[in-house]
Amino acid sequence: MEEWKEYKLGEVVNILDYKRVPLSSKERSTRKGHYPYYGAQGIIDYIDDYIFDGTYLLIAEDGENLKSQKQNVAQLASGRYWVNNHAHIVESNGKSDIRYICYLLNMMDLSGYITGSAQPKLNQANLTSISLQLPSLGTQKRIADFLSVFDDKIVVNRRINDNLEQQAQALFKSWFVDFEPFKNGEFEETEVGLIPKGWEVVSLSAIADYINGLAMQKYRPLEGEKGLPVLKIKELGQGNTDDSSEMCSPSLIGEKFIIDDGDIIFSWSGTLMVKVWCGGKCGLNQHLFVVEPKDYPHWFAYQWTRHHLDNFIHIAKDKAVTMGHIKRGELDKAKVVVPDGTSMAAIDSMMKPLHSQIISNKIESRRLASLRDTLLPHLMSGELRVGDVTL
Repeated sequence: MEEWKEYKLGEVVNILDYKRVPLSSKERSTRKGHYPYYGAQGIIDYIDDYIFDGTYLLIAEDGENLKSQKQNVAQLASGRYWVNNHAHIVESNGKSDIRYICYLLNMMDLSGYITGSAQPKLNQANLTSISLQLPSLGTQKRIADFLSVFDDKIVVNRRINDNLEQQAQALFKSWFVDFEPFKNGEFEETEVGLIPKGWEVVSLSAIADYINGLAMQKYRPLEGEKGLPVLKIKELGQGNTDDSSEMCSPSLIGEKFIIDDGDIIFSWSGTLMVKVWCGGKCGLNQHLFVVEPKDYPHWFAYQWTRHHLDNFIHIAKDKAVTMGHIKRGELDKAKVVVPDGTSMAAIDSMMKPLHSQIISNKIESRRLASLRDTLLPHLMSGELRVGDVTL
């Protein structure tokens, strides 16, 4: 078996050390665009400017986030980025494959290299002193090539879903906001204005049940029981549970509060958002609604809840004392335009496949990421060779 040798990170990479400055949130708001802005906490915005164009490894220095594993240590960046001085830009010096270094750093516990109490961080001196066990450059490339297949497919799925989401939103707006397919037909006046004749206006609460989660700290797993991860706002935002997620007892909470792939989740407190969950089975925490359609298509409940989200966010901010939220009464006030049966069948034939494909792609990406993460430590240690793996 090939021998893995020990190196310091500074021996196998170059750290590009030139003066960079962070942009204030006000400055970033005036430069809103497509290029990622990367800092101490990873990608935090998108702006029009860029500080470099190429392929590098970006390493955040925020020690608190790294110790709590709220983010990956490193991210492979290809293309145009703005990187402020709270992150390191790293490139290979010819002795390493930068993709391999990225995978390796993200699976390592680097808490011992973080210094400082008031503002703990991974500074450059400690970064270069990180000890690594590396195989030959050729083996690094083979392993990185293999693992990149998973990541490349995940990226493709994400891009496909972005496009599908845009299509679904455009269709929804065309049919239910602008009524473009019916512009030559008859309209009638309602409380929300003119709508196609034969359609009706109901409340958001009339098309779906909004079921609040439980205070999951009261439902810890029983002795010997395999617990379920708890879905909180953090997990909803990142799209998955992780090792830091709390656990709950499936037997104590019951099926009503067990969430699975494809469920619509609405965070109504704190950070308001609406997402189709595809992170596997978990227990629904309080401050989150699971949205269960009442004899209406799944996409219909999702799109209408999402349609009202900006207004809900505005209401929550106006009422915020400690943590902004909305009350159930707002679901009754929010109006929905319901088409006649023939029109519903026509739009459903277009919307349902889009939403089904989005869910399918998200589930596939999660499974690919899980398989990648399972294989990664075995490949990095030399316990497995790329040629030994059959998929």
